[in-house]
Amino acid sequence: MLSGILLIFLPLVLGYLIPIKKANILEFINTQTSRLVLVILALMGLSLAGLDNLSQNLGQILLYTFTFFISISVCNLLALPWLDRLWPTPTSHIHRKLPLTKMMLESGKLVVVVALGLIVGLLLNLDLSWVEKASEHILLLLLFFVGIQLRNSGMTLRQIILNKKGVIIAAVILVTSLLGGIIAALLLGIPINNGLAMASGFGWYSLAGILIGDGLGSIYGGAAFLNELLREMLALIMIPLLINRYPNTAIGYAGATAMDFTLPVIQNCGGIRCVPIAIVSGFILSLLVPILILFFISL
Repeated sequence: MLSGILLIFLPLVLGYLIPIKKANILEFINTQTSRLVLVILALMGLSLAGLDNLSQNLGQILLYTFTFFISISVCNLLALPWLDRLWPTPTSHIHRKLPLTKMMLESGKLVVVVALGLIVGLLLNLDLSWVEKASEHILLLLLFFVGIQLRNSGMTLRQIILNKKGVIIAAVILVTSLLGGIIAALLLGIPINNGLAMASGFGWYSLAGILIGDGLGSIYGGAAFLNELLREMLALIMIPLLINRYPNTAIGYAGATAMDFTLPVIQNCGGIRCVPIAIVSGFILSLLVPILILFFISL
């Protein structure tokens, strides 16, 4: 098990060691990463079609999804407002219209890809023995590209260390999410390390679902994907509503997506002062997602 985890972790490290200066190469890598995510999610749908007692397993996936989502969200949202009281962040009160519906649809299309994979697997009665091996190989390439993206995201170690608020927000999310994962694991009667792995997605639904599905199976992978997707969708709703009064809460709950997907919402609703905090917090959590998931799966 440990050697398999190290093999999966290696491409991420190798990718992180590669600095890229040319914008067109980075754009190519970003495009290919998005395409690989869609391919692996379609394969996830196919693997779900191969499960025995599918209706029962879908019920288990939904049970896991909502138990983890509620446990982690409650723990996050109990702690983050205290950070707003102790260390408030100034925001701008100028609001601009945002295409939130379009952003929701962008997230929703990934659910459609998984569903299409499931439907194809059920209707065509395919031999699905190849799916797991294909997913593993594509995952290695995806992790390599993710490592390159993290290295070339524009954040230096100095910038991260100097932005103490971003670091603290990330630390609060880390601790409270893991606590929520332990609570969910106890409620569900599953191993604690599985609960900790499930709690380590921090909103990065595509990578969390893929890594956990590869390490713990399709049921956990499907639940991890839906859990983190629900987090992102709730964050898109919460940020415009909360950021002026509770900016640290809004930024923190966005998790890993605060450095990319939800960053435009944070900037437009909270102002430019929120941006460095969001980028640092999101970067740290993004970096921790593959590290923690792979670590907890290996225990």
